[in-house]
Amino acid sequence: MNESWDLVVVGAGPAGASAALAALHAEPSLRVLLLDRADFPRDKSCGDGIAPHCFEQLAAIGVTGVESGWTPLTRLELARGEQSVARTMARPVYVIPREVFDARLVERAVDRGATFRRQRVTSVDQLPDAAVVVGADGAHSVLRQHLGLPYGRRAIAIRGYAPTPAGRRGTQVIRYGDRRQPAYAWAFDRGDGLSNVGYGELLPSPGTDAPPSRALLLDQLELLLPGSVEAGEHWKGHHLPLSGWRWHQPDGRVLLAGDAAGLINPMTGEGIYYAIATGIAAGRSAVRALREHTDPGALHRHAVRKQLGTHLKHTFVASRLAEHAVIVDGGIRVARRDRRVFDELVELGLGDGRISGRLVRGLVAGLGRKAVTGLKGDR
Repeated sequence: MNESWDLVVVGAGPAGASAALAALHAEPSLRVLLLDRADFPRDKSCGDGIAPHCFEQLAAIGVTGVESGWTPLTRLELARGEQSVARTMARPVYVIPREVFDARLVERAVDRGATFRRQRVTSVDQLPDAAVVVGADGAHSVLRQHLGLPYGRRAIAIRGYAPTPAGRRGTQVIRYGDRRQPAYAWAFDRGDGLSNVGYGELLPSPGTDAPPSRALLLDQLELLLPGSVEAGEHWKGHHLPLSGWRWHQPDGRVLLAGDAAGLINPMTGEGIYYAIATGIAAGRSAVRALREHTDPGALHRHAVRKQLGTHLKHTFVASRLAEHAVIVDGGIRVARRDRRVFDELVELGLGDGRISGRLVRGLVAGLGRKAVTGLKGDR
């Protein structure tokens, strides 16, 4: 291609669209090309939950109203076996099909001046000339492969849509299973008579056990949320590259964002907040690098680590603790007793929260009481 761009973004999901929006918000005259293998609107396998943190990030770059017409949810239920807690969340979330949400972001980016082109990128050699490139091309990223970065742990999930039972209206439900953690089923009411329902679990290490089949994933969903599979349709599966203890971004002109950056909350599987936050960081870093003639990779690495570095360490620890059923049960019990702990768990799972001293003390105290009760029962 005999073209020259300031910024080329590969992948037009929330990460890529946010990168284009942020760059054009900072520098409206920028020449931005947004590439995706699909036209929009298009369906995307996801839980569809959009946390309030996403809208705050978008508002900071002048993007508002993408949730228009959808119903906010205020209630969350967490359960494992006989243990459960259901509370009103401190701030509402939205469940918006990605077919709608992603298309709205792409439309805003184009309105702001980006050029959208349908193109499947299988090699960096296919890209036109650009000062900066953002890789937002998902869980099987060509740009990440080009940088030589492996992914860490992965999970797999399947998603469908089913009618919302009367008892689950206005609620997000998460029910943990007994398989390789994190393993849970979900039902998120969209507010239009349908719920996004699904099940996901951690994949085994390569070369060990066989990955779970579609049939097994659906069996687990039906076990944890009876009636979901028979009533459900539009099933789609997807891989989730989970974040680790430390996030990597090499120097250079190729920046990674969202799933391509290996940024999925390892405790909950949530990725849209990370996608938007790191997409915006990539767009801003690109503009700053062009203005200051500095290395965009170094700028992006610093920005993301400053915003999410500590949080990623806390979610990594939380995900390892959650591999133990006694810890999951203890967290649910503490959240049932203490509203502040419930709110902290929501922040840790959906936004950029931390493991607080309050949560740790509650877990320790709860485990202590459980141990004492167990000893008494043995007498």
